[in-house]
Amino acid sequence: MRLLVTGGLGFIGSNFIRYFLRRYPSGRILNLDKRTYAGNPANLKDLSGDWRYRWVRGDIAEPRVVELCMRHAEAVVHFAAESHVDRSIQDASAFLRTNVIGTQVLLDSALRQGVGRFVHVGTDEVYGSVLRGHSLEADALAPNSPYAASKAAADLLVRSYVVTHKLPAVVTRASNNFGPYQHPEKAIPLLITNLLDDIPFPLYGDGANVRDWLYVLDHVRAIDLVLRKGATGETYNIGGTYSSTNRELVERVLRIMGKPRSLIRRVPDRPGHDRRYALNCSKLKHLGWRPETDFRRALAETIGWYRTHDLWWRPLKRRLDFRSYYRRQYGRRT
Repeated sequence: MRLLVTGGLGFIGSNFIRYFLRRYPSGRILNLDKRTYAGNPANLKDLSGDWRYRWVRGDIAEPRVVELCMRHAEAVVHFAAESHVDRSIQDASAFLRTNVIGTQVLLDSALRQGVGRFVHVGTDEVYGSVLRGHSLEADALAPNSPYAASKAAADLLVRSYVVTHKLPAVVTRASNNFGPYQHPEKAIPLLITNLLDDIPFPLYGDGANVRDWLYVLDHVRAIDLVLRKGATGETYNIGGTYSSTNRELVERVLRIMGKPRSLIRRVPDRPGHDRRYALNCSKLKHLGWRPETDFRRALAETIGWYRTHDLWWRPLKRRLDFRSYYRRQYGRRT
């Protein structure tokens, strides 16, 4: 199968590309990635020289670039997105351009080129805060951040192309991912890399916000399954095996790494911070998917990966100057 993958230099996209080419030796992937701060060619350094893989640097919101890349694609897996909630609160414009306009450009091109399957990779944040029970795919969307709103708009745009134009598209909505190659602005890698340098980790509010954690390799297996067997027009939730409060997660990592609780720093809560996410994944499980990775083992392996890959993450943290970022945004210790 010839795939067009968008955002393949990012965390989940790069893990998917590596997984797909290992599983399908005859597969070919063209990776369209703008290479923003979150896209890193080093994520796929191991594919250098592999004739089945090619990276094209380009913006998914530019129709000409997309059309050139779409010409020989049999299917599209669309990861490309602005995804950091804090950044969307500061300035939503890039999120609207990439997540909404970029998705529209891809859909139009896929329609013109007669692509056989379009997988739009989404997020559970579109459901908003779920105080009780679990979100079902048919539940109303109630996004509470500009990032989540832009992803909800993209989900609905995909649905409209299925209904109006009969485009063979599906949507996935996953819970919080973790694993190797995740940018250190995200919660778990920020926590791990801060603790490696004995830098305090900023914990929002009371730390009681609940998240469900999905190992990235379980996620990419689910995307592969939906690509092959998902029903056109359907949405599939993809959840993990471990749900906890943010404080419980931080304390677990502290214990594994042998670090003191004094490295937890309380900061004012994020505006519009959702209290709890939880997904019902029965629809995807009926297709044959189950998360295979034990959370405790995956978390320990992820910590080990960041310990041994400091040449990968240190330049990223220096470039973004996280200490200044959090000092500007949240002020002094509360």
